Amino acid sequence: MGKRTRKRFGQHFLVDGNVCRRIVTTVNLAPPDVVLEIGPGRGALTGVLLETGVRVLAVEVDAELVDRLTARFVDEIQSGQLILVTGDILRVDLEALCRQARPDGPLRVFGNLPYHIATAVIQRLIEYRTHFSDMTLMLQREVAERILSPPGNKQYGYLSVVVQYHCEGKKLFHVHPGVFRPIPKVMSTVVHLCFRPQPAVSVEDETFFFQLVSALFAERRKTVLNNLKRVARRFRFIDPEKSLRDAHIDPTRRAETLSLEELARLADQLYQSGP
Repeated sequence: MGKRTRKRFGQHFLVDGNVCRRIVTTVNLAPPDVVLEIGPGRGALTGVLLETGVRVLAVEVDAELVDRLTARFVDEIQSGQLILVTGDILRVDLEALCRQARPDGPLRVFGNLPYHIATAVIQRLIEYRTHFSDMTLMLQREVAERILSPPGNKQYGYLSVVVQYHCEGKKLFHVHPGVFRPIPKVMSTVVHLCFRPQPAVSVEDETFFFQLVSALFAERRKTVLNNLKRVARRFRFIDPEKSLRDAHIDPTRRAETLSLEELARLADQLYQSGP
C-alpha cells in the first residue's frame, strides 16, 4: 500500500543531507523564523530545518509517512517545535494553520514539490501570500525555468507573469537526480521567491489583468491582435487595435514577447475603453 500511495503522489524523496543544509543556509534561516514545509516526506529537510531552532509546520498528504515522521520527531512534536499535519496542501485551511503556527507574522515556505502539482501549489501559495514572506522551492528544472523566464523566451507564459507580478525570484542551484529516492529522470532546481511588498506593476483592475494575460497566452502562436479579436466578444472589447496603438504595442507581436509593463499598459487601455 505504501509504495502504491507514494507512486500516486509522485514523490521523490530528497535523501542528501548536504543538499538540505545548502538549501537552508543559502536563504539564511534562523530563529525567530517559522517555516511551512510542504511535503516533508521522510524528513531529511525537516531535520535540518529543526536543527536551526526554527518552528516548523509540516503538511504531508501521505498518512503512512506522517506516522514515520511522528515516531522520528516525537520530542520536537511534544515541545511544539514541530506541528505535523496530515493533509493535501491544495485543500487544507492554510490561513488557520499559518495563524496557529505564527499568529504574529509571516511564515517562510520550503518544499520539494512534485511536478504534477507544482504549478497549482505555487498559485495557491500566492493566493495566500499575506501569510508568507518568501518561498524556497525545489522544482523540476522545466518548471523553475518557466516561472523565472524573461519575456522573449519560449518558457515565458502565464505562470511567469503571475509569479513575477507578485515575487522577486532567483535560481539558487541545480540538484542532480542522484540525491533523490527513487531517482527521477529529470534535473531539479532550487528557487527562491520573495514576495514583493507591492506588485511589480500597477494595474487598474488586477482580476481583469490576469484574465487578459490568460487569454493572450491561450494560443501562443497567434499575434496579440488576433488573440484579442478571438476574445473580443467575451471581454466586450470595443477597439482592440486602438488600445494596442495607445499602449504603443505592435499588433503583430506575440504574447511571449510582452514585458509585465507592456501587459499592464495594454490591460489598462483595454479596461478604460471597455463598455
